Amino acid sequence: MNFTVLVVNAIAIAGVIIAFYRDGAKAVRSLKAAAVSFVRILPMALIIILFIGLLLGFVPPDQISRFVGEQSGIGGVLLVGAVGALMHIPALLSFPLAASLLESGATVTAVAAFITTLTMIGTITIPLEIKELGKRLALLRNGISFVVAIAIALIMGLIL
Repeated sequence: MNFTVLVVNAIAIAGVIIAFYRDGAKAVRSLKAAAVSFVRILPMALIIILFIGLLLGFVPPDQISRFVGEQSGIGGVLLVGAVGALMHIPALLSFPLAASLLESGATVTAVAAFITTLTMIGTITIPLEIKELGKRLALLRNGISFVVAIAIALIMGLIL
């Protein structure tokens, strides 16, 4: 186990202990709500895990590296950014997919583009945005969000 996992889990356990100390009944309600959320998200998580397995089984790491690795350049970042913008999965479930992409040769920039566009672009919600904000503003918001997401990804690539 790496250090980060240990620290995060230690903080979580400490938080639960403190919650029980302060108000045990509230802590139990919170844990029950978390369990219900976990059960609700489990089918989607299993689908994503299956998708990751199929992706890694049928697409060799050298192909992933070719499309979203170092040699792909800005085109690979834009490609994976577009895929992230079109997908509709909870951001929490995108992290295992992102880790698998990194392990298969994708760049940090490409993975950052995937996650940021996934969370910032609302292709599924665009009809609602158009209804509430108007077509021009909805498209402008999504367009600016895409540009900002790619800029964040490029900065992440430079930093990391």
